[in-house]
Amino acid sequence: MTAPQKKLYGIIGHPLGHTMSPALHNSGFNMFSLQSVYMAFPTPPEKLAEFMESFRTLPMYGASVTIPHKETVMEYVDTITPRAEKVGAVNTLYWKDDAIVGDNTDVLGFMAPLKDKKKTLKKALVLGAGGAAKAVLAGLQELGISNITICNRTAQRAENLATQFNIDAVAWENRGSVDADLVINTTPMGMSGEHVDATPFTAEMFQEHGTAYDLVYNPLETTFLRTAKEAGWETIDGLHMFAAQGAEQFKLWTGKNIPHEHIRKLVSNLLSL
Repeated sequence: MTAPQKKLYGIIGHPLGHTMSPALHNSGFNMFSLQSVYMAFPTPPEKLAEFMESFRTLPMYGASVTIPHKETVMEYVDTITPRAEKVGAVNTLYWKDDAIVGDNTDVLGFMAPLKDKKKTLKKALVLGAGGAAKAVLAGLQELGISNITICNRTAQRAENLATQFNIDAVAWENRGSVDADLVINTTPMGMSGEHVDATPFTAEMFQEHGTAYDLVYNPLETTFLRTAKEAGWETIDGLHMFAAQGAEQFKLWTGKNIPHEHIRKLVSNLLSL
């Protein structure tokens, strides 16, 4: 008697050397004894069309999408959810009947650790204007935070998002003068590697008190978060968003819920190796 064929899932992006997504999802498959496997598929931009052709023919049952494909992959799906439409980016693919659906769980992932704080947070400053910033802006507006300012080293990108989301933009050099009780780093500054000591927000910029939220999760305590903590601010590390968005993907694909704490412990252990 032959064993049932495993369902195939994966992640596309370029490069993918750092991704923790296979560990997250394969752990979930093991937790629920599902005959499934999740693999990394390093996909440079010129290979995206070829991958999407394979997604239809293999067939794959679902995929995570990361940099640099979150916007360009939208051309290859059959339908896009309202949330992904608003963000203008897709990070999750799944099948609905015979159609490939493009969704965005980054928004829910970003919102997860803020839901208990939303009544106390009034003014947000978003640092960076890439694909992750779009999910952050959509999440902030879904939480009901209307006073939002964005800034980016390339001013035009910030201004474009300010127009798209009807928010304010300021010049990068003026970011420290913005009155905000929630400051979010969506840039790669502080990520493990040659820029690990970098921060987009320096000590003198943390005025009054508030919450600093970094989307970077490797290392767990970035220079940005450490500086905020020393200034008396609350901090939220990027593993909260990573765990929540991954759990949402897993639920879309399988209908099962992986506890966020299980993912945090798993990834924390891997990061400490």
